[in-house]
Amino acid sequence: MGEEARQWVAVTVLVFRGDRMLSMKRASTQGAGPGLWEGVSGRVRAGEDPVAAAHREVIEETGLRVKIQARPVTAYAALRGGEPMTVIVFAAEHQGGEVAISEEHEACRWCELAELSALGVPAQLVDAARKAWPAG
Repeated sequence: MGEEARQWVAVTVLVFRGDRMLSMKRASTQGAGPGLWEGVSGRVRAGEDPVAAAHREVIEETGLRVKIQARPVTAYAALRGGEPMTVIVFAAEHQGGEVAISEEHEACRWCELAELSALGVPAQLVDAARKAWPAG
């Protein structure tokens, strides 16, 4: 058997506030996906529970208080720098605070569903947002 390639595992958190979702624009200095609009995301550390990773990333990248749904919305395969990555997507409800952008991002905005594609949010993430979008 041949040696298997490294497999990254990442989480993306779709943070909802009312009928809008937080979109974050990756800084142009980022090695992976510079300028890409996305949800709150990051890699899962070795041995870290994915829900714990989701909470950690939200705090590190936004400073917001959120309630994360323990059951993922979806998961999908992607590439990070040419290497395979599994992305686990969680939905979260904004509980308080204002966004304090980390150095990983250069902008953020609270978007309606229709705005996500126009911003260039990856199709797999737009599909996940559609599934998770709060009713009403």
